[in-house]
Amino acid sequence: MQHDPTARLNAIDWTAIAAALDAGGQALLPGLLDEPTCTELAGLYERAEGFRSEVIMARHGFGQGRYKYFAHPLPKVVATLREAAWPHLVPIAHGWHQRMGLDVRFPDTHSDFIARCHQAGQMRPTPLLLDYGPGDYNCLHQDLYGEHVFPLQIAVLLSAPGRDFTGGEFVLTEQRPRMQSRPEVVPLGQGDAVIFAVNQRPVRGSRGDYRVTIRHGVATVRSGRRRTLGIIFHDAA
Repeated sequence: MQHDPTARLNAIDWTAIAAALDAGGQALLPGLLDEPTCTELAGLYERAEGFRSEVIMARHGFGQGRYKYFAHPLPKVVATLREAAWPHLVPIAHGWHQRMGLDVRFPDTHSDFIARCHQAGQMRPTPLLLDYGPGDYNCLHQDLYGEHVFPLQIAVLLSAPGRDFTGGEFVLTEQRPRMQSRPEVVPLGQGDAVIFAVNQRPVRGSRGDYRVTIRHGVATVRSGRRRTLGIIFHDAA
């Protein structure tokens, strides 16, 4: 049975998470989901029901592998992750937007933000399951989907490195103005989550804050099968 991650989210030191996000655009949440929940969620990929679409990455130049977007109603643990993480992430998002000179602010509840998305025609749910086998990878990209974008998202590794798969590291790159891209490999175990910037984040420089662009992807899986849960907080047009 899928457990409720709310207590785990509420117990996290969000001041430390905000500092990590400010420092590098990503922050690790160890053990966000337990092993039985990871196994149950990963197994959903084999089912036909519960999803709105499947994407074969090679057909679109996204890499190799596949992923499925959940349909409404979302699985309970997926919906809970969106709702329970929201109040912790909104203050961080507001701080980033203020530093980047962006006027957009977010409501207190995730349901109100989804209503904002739907009013703008962004009606399709975006949480997804990603599936990679040997030789599969995900090109560096951003998950934007429309006018209304929440600047943070979460990925949870559902498979166990070394047991279920090898390779397949989660990778972030950061492009600063007039500088070469900086890569970052985020070490994840089964059930670990990473919070990261969707598009841009502020960095403090000698002349004030400036914006850097973040992209994320997955390195080539060498063996086995790797499945991941993606939690995106805005819906898609």
